[in-house]
Amino acid sequence: MIFLHDLAMVVFAWLASYWLRFNLDIPAEFDQAMWSALVVVIPVQGIIFYGFGLYRGMWRFASVSDLKRILIACGVAALASPAALVMAQQLTLVPRSVFILDPLLLVLLMGGVRFTYRAWKDGHFFLRRTGVGTPVLIVGAGETAMRLIKELETSRVWRVVGLVDAGSALTGRQLGDVPILGGIDAIAEHARRAEAHHVIIAMPSASAAERRRATELTAAAGLSVMTVPALEDLLTGRVAISEIRKVELEDLLGRDRIELDEAGLQGLLENKTVLVTGAGGSIGSELCRQIARFRPRQLVFLEQSEYALYSIEQEFAGRSVTCVVGDVKDVVRMGAVFAEHRPDVVFHAAAYKHVPLMECANAWEAVKNNVQGTLNVARAALANGTGEFVLISTDKAVNPTNVMGASKRLAEVVCQAVQAQRSATRFVMVRFGNVLGSSGSVIPRFREQIAKGGPVTVTHPEIIRYFMLIPEAAQLVLQAGLMAAREAEGGRVFVLDMGEPVKIVDLARDMIRLSGFSEDEIKIEFTGLRPGEKLYEELLADGEATMPTPHPKLRIAKPSASPDAAWLAELELWLAAPWREEAEVKSGLRSWVPEYQPARH
Repeated sequence: MIFLHDLAMVVFAWLASYWLRFNLDIPAEFDQAMWSALVVVIPVQGIIFYGFGLYRGMWRFASVSDLKRILIACGVAALASPAALVMAQQLTLVPRSVFILDPLLLVLLMGGVRFTYRAWKDGHFFLRRTGVGTPVLIVGAGETAMRLIKELETSRVWRVVGLVDAGSALTGRQLGDVPILGGIDAIAEHARRAEAHHVIIAMPSASAAERRRATELTAAAGLSVMTVPALEDLLTGRVAISEIRKVELEDLLGRDRIELDEAGLQGLLENKTVLVTGAGGSIGSELCRQIARFRPRQLVFLEQSEYALYSIEQEFAGRSVTCVVGDVKDVVRMGAVFAEHRPDVVFHAAAYKHVPLMECANAWEAVKNNVQGTLNVARAALANGTGEFVLISTDKAVNPTNVMGASKRLAEVVCQAVQAQRSATRFVMVRFGNVLGSSGSVIPRFREQIAKGGPVTVTHPEIIRYFMLIPEAAQLVLQAGLMAAREAEGGRVFVLDMGEPVKIVDLARDMIRLSGFSEDEIKIEFTGLRPGEKLYEELLADGEATMPTPHPKLRIAKPSASPDAAWLAELELWLAAPWREEAEVKSGLRSWVPEYQPARH
C-alpha cells in the first residue's frame, strides 16, 4: 500500500509540475506528452524508491533519517528520469522546469504525508489536551527534557505545564510547546503559578551535586519529587525515558559516574576462573554482576548461606557459574574448593560486619570468621597458583573501636604477612565505608520506620559516616584488583575516595522529606551510641601515608612495617582456641592490633 501510495505521488507530482509550468492551462501537444512520459517515469522512480529502502521504515516513527532517504532517492530520480526519457526518445516535449519542480513536489508529498501520519498518531491533531492529567514541572531544559515531553504528550497521567532550568538564562523561551519558566531557585513560585505539586528531575547527565541541589530545593518547596532513569540505563536502552520514579536517597547522595579501565579489566578477567567468597552478600553479589560483564571462563560463587547462594544462582541462571556451599573457617573445605577450581583471581568478600552484633557475645565468632577465614582462603589461593587476591576491608579497620573493625584490620595484616613470605600471589586490600542499601545498612531500617509512621531512630545527633553506592564500590574493588595485577609485588592497602562524610541525622531528614512527610509527622529520636560505635570513621590509620594512583578515586595506604612468619605462627596459635570469652578476645585484639581501643559507652 505504501509503495502504491508513492507511485500515486509520482503521478501527482509529475502532473502538478506541468500544471504549475503552464499556469493550470496545459497546451494540447504537451498534455499528450505529459501522459506518455509517465509510462517511463513511474517504473524508473518506483525502482529507485524501492532500491533506497523507503519501505523499510515505519510511518508511525517517521524521522529525519527517513526524510534524508527521501531527499536522496528523489535527487537520484530527478537525474534518472530525464536520462530514461532520452533513451525512450520522449524528452522533446518535456519542459526543463518540470525536471526541477517534480523532485521538489515529490519530497513535499512523500515526506509530508509520512510526517502528517506520525503527528496524527502522536496525538498532535486530536489528542492535544489542556486539562487532562496531573500538572507537572520538569527540571532541566536539555535533550532529556525534550524526549520526556514527547513521551508524555499522549499520557493521561501527566501534563507538562512548564520547565525549570538550572539557571535563568533560558527564561521565556520554549521547548516544543512548553515554556521555560525560570531558574530552579524560584521553583516554589513557579509551581504555585502553574498549580503543579509534582516535579520530575530530568538531568541524568548532570553532576551529582547539581542533581542533589535540584532535589533538595524541590523537596524543600513541599513538592513531590520524581526523576528519570539513570543515564547509563538510558544509553543502554534498558529502560525508557518515560519510566519516571520517585527520587530515592541513592539519587540524593548519588556520586559521579566512575570511569573504569575497561580494556585492562577485560585482560584481567576474560577467560579466567574467578572466585568470589560471600557471593550472596550485598557486595559479593554486585561483584559477581560486575565481573560477569567481562566474560570470565568460569565464575565460582562461594557462600555459607544456602538461601543467599540460591538467590544469586537464580539470577545467573543459564551462565557459566559454579555454586559452592562452604564456610571460609573450614580449612579443609577451602583447600578442596581451590584445588578443584584453581581460580586465577579471588575476591574475598565473606565477613561478619555488623558492629553491635559482633561486639559482645559473638566477638570470637567475628575474629574466627574475619581473621581465620581470611587466612584459610589466602593460603588456599597461594597453594593453588591464584594470581590476584583482593580482600574487601572497611573504614572501621582504621583506629578501630570495635571487634568488627579490629578483626578486619587484623585480616589486612594477615594478608600482608602471607605476602611477605615471597608468595607468587599478589594480595591487595580495599577499604571503603558504608554502602547504601547493603544488608545491615541504616537505610532499609529508616524505610521500615517511616512506613510504620515513625519514629526514626538515630544513635547520636553528631554521628557521621562515609557512604558509597554498591555498584560504585564493586567497580572500584575491580579497579584495585587490576592495579594489584600490574604491580611487581602486592601487600598494598587501597583506600577508596568516599567523598564527604554525611551526618546520619541528615540522612533521616532527607528520607522523611522524600517520603512526603515532615519532621512534625515523623519524629526523629536519638537512642545513644550502640556497643562498639564511634561518632566518626577514618580511612587512614596513624602512621600511614597515602600515595596517588592513576585512578582519581583510589589511593594507596602503605603501612610502615610488615609482620614476619614468626608473628603469623603466633597468631595461628591464638586463633586455634575453640572459644574465647569477650574480655579475652578484646584483650588479645589489643595485642595484635595496637591501635585498637575498645569503645566505652
